[in-house]
Amino acid sequence: MSLDDLKNRLPDYAKDLKLNLSSLARETELDDQKKWGTFLACAHAVGQKDVVEAITAETDAVLSDEAKKAAKAAAAIMGMNNVYYRFAHLVSNKEYQTLPAKLRMNVIGAPGVEKADFELWSMAVSAINGCGMCMDSHEAELRKHGVTTSQIQASVRIGAVVNAVSRVLASDL
Repeated sequence: MSLDDLKNRLPDYAKDLKLNLSSLARETELDDQKKWGTFLACAHAVGQKDVVEAITAETDAVLSDEAKKAAKAAAAIMGMNNVYYRFAHLVSNKEYQTLPAKLRMNVIGAPGVEKADFELWSMAVSAINGCGMCMDSHEAELRKHGVTTSQIQASVRIGAVVNAVSRVLASDL
């Protein structure tokens, strides 16, 4: 399945999503690894089979095996961290914020790709998962690596559209 096939599967009421997928696939704010790694991490974060298949097909010619593995790792580790840190941030008892997480997160320190790329993918996944604490942390790290506001915004726009497309396809049976 290709991205075009995916767009063709979207119902008419989701025309804006079709248009957004097209424009984001042509996004020039991000280099190809940052852009397609974000697409892939977000697809895996949402986990809708057709979206994962279509985006994986698009990334085959663009991303190295290491980058694909790192994008999947960003989705996996953020799937855990976003729940834990959102809990620690939102629960009334602030003592949880002072406790060590005691969760393995080694991939963050050695993701197998440039740290900025992994952080960007983690930012988009954290936006999908709604963890403000994680978004703040990734944004600060991205700034240290010289990633611009418009590049961060582009990654989150990709996450928003991948999430919406996945939800439409999952619900419009």
